[in-house]
Amino acid sequence: MFLALILIGVAGYKLSPLLLPKADVTVNPAADCDLQSGACSATLPAGGRLIFALTPQPIPVTAPLEMVVLLDGISADQVAVDFAGVSMNMGYNRPVLAPVGPGRFAGQTTLPVCVTGRMTWQATVLIETGRMRIAVPFRFEAGK
Repeated sequence: MFLALILIGVAGYKLSPLLLPKADVTVNPAADCDLQSGACSATLPAGGRLIFALTPQPIPVTAPLEMVVLLDGISADQVAVDFAGVSMNMGYNRPVLAPVGPGRFAGQTTLPVCVTGRMTWQATVLIETGRMRIAVPFRFEAGK
């Protein structure tokens, strides 16, 4: 029994990065950020800049959602966006964006519908560089 508990603990520790985005640095977006009306930006460490946009607007649920991340002053090995319900677990949704040009990453996802209608989401842009992982969380509401 004790060995089973240890194995469960080790497995949980090893799998936790898949469920919870880990970051070396967390950066807050600009205070006037509203993804429902347009792109949002954040200043990154060492003077870099990130711009993040979701379309269409208003942000839909159960419909394709386009994501674009623009990076200036920083090069990334990988960019992903982790979507999480703020007040309710909506499952794992972390698409990796494809590089589509210098400093430009794009992808598509769909947000699941919440049974309560309107819901607050957090989209955390995860930037992997050779030296660190940067997380930039953006909050928005979607739904009816």
